[in-house]
Amino acid sequence: MSNSLWNTAIEISFFQEALKNNSPEKLFYYIGQKYYAYVPKDTKNNGQTLQSRNALIGDFTEKWCQELLSPLAKENSLYAINGVVCEEIGLTKQSPADLAFCTSSETIQKPENIKLIFEIKMSIVSNYEYDHQSNKIKYIGDYTSHQGNPSLLRSDSMLKAMGKAIAIRVSSPASASIPIIVLGNSPISESYKEKVDFLKSCGVIQGFWSLYPNPTEKHYIKETPKQGFLTIENINMLKGYLTKILNMKLLYFSSMIPKEKLGEIIRLANEFSSDEEEKAIKFLEYLRECS
Repeated sequence: MSNSLWNTAIEISFFQEALKNNSPEKLFYYIGQKYYAYVPKDTKNNGQTLQSRNALIGDFTEKWCQELLSPLAKENSLYAINGVVCEEIGLTKQSPADLAFCTSSETIQKPENIKLIFEIKMSIVSNYEYDHQSNKIKYIGDYTSHQGNPSLLRSDSMLKAMGKAIAIRVSSPASASIPIIVLGNSPISESYKEKVDFLKSCGVIQGFWSLYPNPTEKHYIKETPKQGFLTIENINMLKGYLTKILNMKLLYFSSMIPKEKLGEIIRLANEFSSDEEEKAIKFLEYLRECS
């Protein structure tokens, strides 16, 4: 694996590469005869909105995550693939998995070959100034210094990630054993602390992870009580969490039935076998029959 998680040098490299084929106006806000990655706080932007770099940073971060995680996938005899399509679990050509660990290298996959799904919600986090004359990009402040809401601090990014995960979960029983991780490069907002922990507890998403270890020197949420959100601090931490998830025999289940019926299902599953895993399989079979 690469030795580098997300940092300002990577963000500057994005702009340097993007400027080779795009005008500064597509990548920066032009304010007061200066180019900024984001509108600085206490500065009027005159109603400007910058949508043109979204697709560019999306492609960049998906490729960056693939390169970061490919060595770990390989260690587990898997492939890290961008744009995975699997119609059976709701991953269409219009809405594929941003990245997935699979047992084969094809883009179009069967559910049983997908071992881990990543939804990537990353963006430019800090603020930069671009000097058109010298073609230099200068860091001018962390995400608290500008008016933007990057990555997982955006409500729409969080809601889209949640919606995608739920769509996969309800698409087919074939998705029940596939973990889903949302990768970002920012903290989350205070309003999402309980939500991410609940989603992890009920098994819809196995975690929201930020791959930016130190986005600001000011206070920010580094992790939530139940680790629905985590800030990954180094490569070894990332490797440890992913290896643990890949080695777990996870199974998602969901239902809403009367308590009396649930108690009966538990009793029947318990009587079926003394083996704990066989009990679990039988419990889920009974649960699906009643749902």
